[in-house]
Amino acid sequence: MAKEFSRSSRVSEQIHRELSELIRLELKDPRLSAKISLVTLTDVEVTPDYAHAKVFYTSLAGEEHRQDIERGLAHSASFLRRELGKRIRIHHIPELHFIYDASVERGTRLSHLIEEAVKSDEALKGSE
Repeated sequence: MAKEFSRSSRVSEQIHRELSELIRLELKDPRLSAKISLVTLTDVEVTPDYAHAKVFYTSLAGEEHRQDIERGLAHSASFLRRELGKRIRIHHIPELHFIYDASVERGTRLSHLIEEAVKSDEALKGSE
């Protein structure tokens, strides 16, 4: 069982690397062209049978561009899968499912709230 986990994690990591490069260098979708440099893949999870891969991504393009990016990635999934097949030697190239990862956004928001709380505490201590 441990061997399967390590193979699965290696395949996920390889898909992550190859997709990052493909998205950055090969994707020509007009919905993504100006925003593609702001898309970052955060993780890839492959099902045990390698039939599907959840590809988690985040973007600094802003909330107003999120739907365009989501549609562009979904539309490009078959192209990306075909290109993965040329680069990765596994029996079956998984179907790609792109999922927005809000954890980076939440982390940034929490960091900002913590900074505000610290400044507020310092201001209160300074006024005493």
